[in-house]
Amino acid sequence: MPAIQDGFALIPCDSCLRCVPVRGTCKQRDGPCDLRRTSPPAVNPDDLNGIVAKIAEEGATNGAAINEAFNFCMSSGPKPEGTTMARKSFSEPGTEDPITFAVTERDKSTLQMVREALADGRTMLAYQPVIGSVTGEPAFYEGLIRIADDTGRIIPASQFMDVVETQDLGREIDCAALRCGLGALGRTPGLRLSINMSARSIGYPKWMQILKRHLGRDDTIGERLILEISERSAMLVPELVKTFMTDLQDRGITFALDDFGAGQTSFRHLKEFYFDVLKIDGSFVRNCDVDSDNQCILHALISIGQQFDMFTVAGAVETGAEAQFLVESGVDCMQGYYYGAPEIRPDWLPPAHRDGLRGTG
Repeated sequence: MPAIQDGFALIPCDSCLRCVPVRGTCKQRDGPCDLRRTSPPAVNPDDLNGIVAKIAEEGATNGAAINEAFNFCMSSGPKPEGTTMARKSFSEPGTEDPITFAVTERDKSTLQMVREALADGRTMLAYQPVIGSVTGEPAFYEGLIRIADDTGRIIPASQFMDVVETQDLGREIDCAALRCGLGALGRTPGLRLSINMSARSIGYPKWMQILKRHLGRDDTIGERLILEISERSAMLVPELVKTFMTDLQDRGITFALDDFGAGQTSFRHLKEFYFDVLKIDGSFVRNCDVDSDNQCILHALISIGQQFDMFTVAGAVETGAEAQFLVESGVDCMQGYYYGAPEIRPDWLPPAHRDGLRGTG
């Protein structure tokens, strides 16, 4: 006899091993979850609204599933007063369920924050060292874009990039990162720096104008600049990325494929891209000293990099044991909190640039 909870028979799906109070197709397999209703409970829509709002506040994104659950509950069992109106508001065209509304409002707030930060020049880079496995010294630094909100709080890209990535604001963020990075390169002759960009910014006129202007000022900037394009982004427009790389590699610019292993790279494209650096996704580095699955994957990814004559970098290194395993596995460089957190004002950055929030030009 299956366990009963809140009127549901808790019979787990044999694929995902989870039960959810929703009829229909299990997201983990093609058939329905084996979940049967035993008795219809009364549902308080106010309670559900509170739960949904809480989930939205904590960053959940599966609004469709939550809404499906809500609508199912509203269509089953005795309903307290007010339930019919609550369900109707979910179903009418042009209306939004609570979690969709909460996520939409959060995204609007994020867009406004980014828009204001760009307008006020509250953009900067945080610099994290990438350490050579043999030398133990920084081979280069990665410049990670940050913005400051109107209270001065520093916001990392992970808090806003997913929201702005597909919009013009995403292109402006890439422009700000490039401007800051090229400014640092111009003021620090010995610096080698990687800067992140989206493949969506390829051909964006303002981005190219900033790059060409700085390359014209200093002939050494190109050979000290590394442009990082994520695997997922590169696969959106592979042919455009290849042309873009070919044009700029003539200027001495190095290209890195970021988050390798996390996306869906076609090996045909990988062979044709001619990336110089392969940055292995940090999810495979975590606990690699003891996780045999990650060890196997890392050996394969490092081997791919070596086969295609690419410099390999392992990210998200957090322990000495992970670092030791990576060195023994033949990775060329390592990056992560074990070697240093990103810093907005590192000691090596010239004071004039360290005191400013953004680059010039």
